[in-house]
Amino acid sequence: MRQTEFWRHMTETFGEGYAASVAADQTLPQLDGNTINEALAANWDLKMVWMAVCEAYGDRVPSRIRR
Repeated sequence: MRQTEFWRHMTETFGEGYAASVAADQTLPQLDGNTINEALAANWDLKMVWMAVCEAYGDRVPSRIRR
């Protein structure tokens, strides 16, 4: 997964403005309590971060991009 695809999925899931807020403010237990931005800055695998988002936000993530 590339960063452009990751952020496209985030925007599709949360909307343009809210995606950045979720990434900056929400800690996820699946990311060891880090925010999405912290995980990305620490070079976590983008696919792992996206899977954590899918797990944390479940049905909010459109099924066609949940993988």
